Amino acid sequence: MKNIVEIVIGGIGGLVITLCGGFDIAMRALLIFMILDYIMGLIVAGVFHKSKKSEHGSLSSVAGWKGITKKIATLFMIVVAYHLDVVLNINYIRNTACMAFIVNEGLSILENYTLMGGTGTDVLKKALDVLKNKKDNSM
Repeated sequence: MKNIVEIVIGGIGGLVITLCGGFDIAMRALLIFMILDYIMGLIVAGVFHKSKKSEHGSLSSVAGWKGITKKIATLFMIVVAYHLDVVLNINYIRNTACMAFIVNEGLSILENYTLMGGTGTDVLKKALDVLKNKKDNSM
C-alpha cells in the first residue's frame, strides 16, 4: 500500500511539474517560497496567535485550506503562462509569472516574520523590489 501511495504522489508531482514547464530554478524558488510562506503562516497562527487570517489570530482550518487553495491556483497560473509561451513560441511569460509570484510569496514571508517580532528585513525587501523591477521591465 505504501508503494502505491508513493507512486501516485510521485506521478501527480511529475505531472504538475511537466504541466508547469519543468523544474528549473524559477520553479524551484517558487515552490520553496510557497512552502516557507505556508509554514511561517502556521507558526504565526499556532505559536504567536497573530494571524490576520482568523478573528482570534490562531490556527483556523478554513484559513489553512484557503492558503493551500490559493497556492494551487498559483500553480494553475504557471501552467497557463507556460502554455502561452508554447503557443506563442516564446520563452518569457512563464518566467515573468514565476518572478511575480515569487515576489508575492516573499513579501508574505517577510510579513509573517514581522508578525513574529522579527526585524532587519530591509535588505530582503530591497532584493524583492529588484526582482519586481526586473519582472516589470521584462513585460
